Amino acid sequence: MLSKEDQRRFEQITRQLRESDPQFFARLDQRARARRGRYLMLLTIVLWASLPALTVLAGRLAGAVCAVVLMANAGLMWRFRRRWL
Repeated sequence: MLSKEDQRRFEQITRQLRESDPQFFARLDQRARARRGRYLMLLTIVLWASLPALTVLAGRLAGAVCAVVLMANAGLMWRFRRRWL
C-alpha cells in the first residue's frame, strides 16, 4: 500500500505521462482489452468443455444454467469484440 503522499505523487507522474505520451496510454488500453478478451475466451472453452459432463453428472437443470451462462458469455464477447488481424 502506498501512503497518501506516494499515491498523490504517483497520480501526478501518471498525469504528466498521459499528457506527454498519449500513444503509451493507448497501447496500455489495448493490452487491457486483449486481456479481457483472453479471459472471455478461456471462460468459453472451459464452459463448453464442462457442459456435457455437468449435464450428465448434475442433471438437465445444471446443463441449462451452464448454457445460459454460455449465452451471456457470447453476448459479452460480441459486445467487447475486436478485429483480429
